[in-house]
Amino acid sequence: MALDIVIMAAGKGTRMRSARPKVLHQLAGKSLLQHVLDTVCALGSDRIITITGHGAGEVEAAVRAPGLEFVRQEPLLGTGHAVQQAVPLLHDEGTTLILNGDVPLIEAATARHLIDDCGGQRLSLLTVALGDASGYGRVVRDAAGNEVLGIVEHKDATEAQRQIREAYTGMMAAPTAALKRWLARLTNDNVQGEYYLTDIVAMAVADGVHVVATQAANETEVLGVNTLSQLADLERRYQLGRAEALMDAGVRLADPARFDVRGELVCASDVEIDVNCVFEGRVEIGEGARVGPHCYIRNAVIAPRAVIHPFTHMDGEALGVRIGAGALVGPFARLRPGADLGEEVHIGNFVEVKNSTLARGAKANHLAYLGDADVGERVNYGAGSITANYDGANKHRTVIGPEVHVGSNCVLVAPIKVGEGATIGAGSTISKDAPAGQLTVARAKQVAISGWTRPQKKKK
Repeated sequence: MALDIVIMAAGKGTRMRSARPKVLHQLAGKSLLQHVLDTVCALGSDRIITITGHGAGEVEAAVRAPGLEFVRQEPLLGTGHAVQQAVPLLHDEGTTLILNGDVPLIEAATARHLIDDCGGQRLSLLTVALGDASGYGRVVRDAAGNEVLGIVEHKDATEAQRQIREAYTGMMAAPTAALKRWLARLTNDNVQGEYYLTDIVAMAVADGVHVVATQAANETEVLGVNTLSQLADLERRYQLGRAEALMDAGVRLADPARFDVRGELVCASDVEIDVNCVFEGRVEIGEGARVGPHCYIRNAVIAPRAVIHPFTHMDGEALGVRIGAGALVGPFARLRPGADLGEEVHIGNFVEVKNSTLARGAKANHLAYLGDADVGERVNYGAGSITANYDGANKHRTVIGPEVHVGSNCVLVAPIKVGEGATIGAGSTISKDAPAGQLTVARAKQVAISGWTRPQKKKK
């Protein structure tokens, strides 16, 4: 049996007070619409059709899914009119699942339940009981409260109907052949002059098609976003859910309310994460590792027992960042793409590492830059020292052997090699290879000039 999925994403979102199309606003680092698309990809559909309208070009360029197709709703004449635009792409038989692009946290299991309840024969409506159902369509049942008779939109509901707490979420699964018939019969005889998708419920009842209400597992998964306030509320709900899952797996969070995952965070047991940390992309943290407060970590692997001190900025981009077991990083360190720290490496305050490997026990404890470098075991890299890796056109590599001591305020002009056990005198600018086991110094001779006086400011 064919399964078509239709996602409505055409609305303006005027209450967002934003030039950005509503479905492209981000939740946990991903657009609302992309959340929905990622969820439905697990359902094994034959076709995914997204209906765009306001900002259609921008929306279509911003989202991805296997086999995704777009249709446009122009002008915007209501939800029923939106789904009518998808009719030419629907199969003749089977089931059509209709979801909303601004309801990002719908669970795959709930969507599957909705499809199964339809079974290609029934009209299955996703509903939820809300304490305050303002703005939602209400589910109207018979006198016994069993059979679903219809959906009345909030704007068209009577005062008595507005007291109904069972709300229609805007999502449904319908027999595709019947859905096509019902969509063709829609009219805009209502307060808004729009074509309501909900009107097909009464048509189904009249046609003798059984209408069933599928209950959502929880309120959060069916909450839509119409305002920035609602988006912020949903963000906190989502993050709290992630936090609770991590704590259940043995992660110690100092405060679950001050924690953000905008991608995938995988933690072993006994990991500790302090407040106001942000994780993006894919981050793996090994057993017993600790992350201090106010850290930003993106696309990184942190080995067991590593300690990330406060205010560390770690962005691996495509190359990633790797932190070895027992390493110490920060505070106020910056690790860029390709930073690969071995076991027990120390990277201290205001040290930047980019596209460089540091072997076991190497240390750069403060105020330094290592770019495009290979650093050997137990190297001590002094404060204020840098690898000058860029000649204005190309990048070059610096190779520092094991047991090297680089004094403070040195410049290593790449390409260059510093031999094992070498010492670079403080304040040196090294532009040639430094031999192993020797002291290399490259600085002007100190001179004291007697009788010299400072210039005096001229009197006016």
